Amino acid sequence: MKFSTALSFASIVSSAAMASALPQVNHGHQHKRAVAVKYVYETVVVDGNGKTLTPALAEATNVNEIPVATATVNADKKAVSAAATTATTATTLAPTTTSAKTTSTVAPAQSKASSVAPQASTAAASSSSSSSSSSSNGIYGDLASFSGPSSKFEDGTIACDQFPSGQGVISVDWVGGNGWSGIENTDTSTGGSCKEGSYCSYACQPGMSKTQWPSEQPADGRSVGGLLCKNGFLYRSNTNTDYLCEWGVEAADVVSELSQGVAICRTDYPGTENMVIPTYVEAGNTLPLTVVDQDSYYTWRGLKTSAQYYVNNAGVSVEDGCVWGTDGSGVGNWAPLNFGAGSTNGISYLSLIPNPNNKSPLNFNVKIVAADDNSQVDGNCYYENGSFVGGEDGCTVAVRSGKAKFVLYN
Repeated sequence: MKFSTALSFASIVSSAAMASALPQVNHGHQHKRAVAVKYVYETVVVDGNGKTLTPALAEATNVNEIPVATATVNADKKAVSAAATTATTATTLAPTTTSAKTTSTVAPAQSKASSVAPQASTAAASSSSSSSSSSSNGIYGDLASFSGPSSKFEDGTIACDQFPSGQGVISVDWVGGNGWSGIENTDTSTGGSCKEGSYCSYACQPGMSKTQWPSEQPADGRSVGGLLCKNGFLYRSNTNTDYLCEWGVEAADVVSELSQGVAICRTDYPGTENMVIPTYVEAGNTLPLTVVDQDSYYTWRGLKTSAQYYVNNAGVSVEDGCVWGTDGSGVGNWAPLNFGAGSTNGISYLSLIPNPNNKSPLNFNVKIVAADDNSQVDGNCYYENGSFVGGEDGCTVAVRSGKAKFVLYN
């Protein structure tokens, strides 16, 4: 078995601290941030589709041996709550199917030039198209930023072999699943077509998140998300909302000062955790970065969750970057840098996080700064020439009013 890395999303943020888990990494340690952020790593074995085969609860002695991804910690590194019993040894689950591959990652799609048309910050409202998606404006969606959606999704009206693009929903055709971002089947396998009993997950345009996941989640810690295929048609798994996508907190933009595009790839969560949800920023352009409202979004075992992203080198296409990568590829889950974004109690926390599986520096620099003079952003967070300001372990800012911008620069 090999190991691969994919960001997990269980995280708790208070005004003092954020606890977050980064699974599928073959070592464990914790880091102190300028805004008292703690990251914990755990080891998870996955099959060729990115499906977790052997979840492991790593030792977490700095939080009184509370299992990884289940502890709330304060600024003094004390555990203040937990959603599971203590554990100091790995819990191993046998593979659920005999056909599971023993490799740790899915090979990326065959290399090809990006088919995403250049877009400006107002691209979501334009009428240009892209072969990367069947929605009206490709991976940039059909909604103007922080406007809509307006058309309700009707259960039982769209066949499972059709993809419901539009109203913020975008197709990720390069993944090879008829536009779906991930498929979770009744036998706990992943992949294949959207078929009877499957949860069929989907991507939303930059700034938005999917709204669909069942309230009853698997007891083994896996997450399930997407529309349910039932009697040959698609149904909402969360009937508390009539829409498939919702806007996050308007707290962050990605601003490119580069001469090449950058594929920033969010993990599909709740769901398979495929890093295929695209925020593809063309040279010189601006896009919103989804900042999850953690007070109302999906919770994992009662814990609030955030949005996590893999940041590829400039010049990597969305088709080649927003995929499961392979060891040494430098793309997807092997990309050099991660972003984190979540908001709770009126404060948005934005992070630059090292990817432990790739020690090579990104081929550009990143800083998180206030978007304008009317925005209050606490903290100093830069990534320059492969190093973080204030240490080696990443950095975080707190947006208390207005918004911040992730500036990509040389």
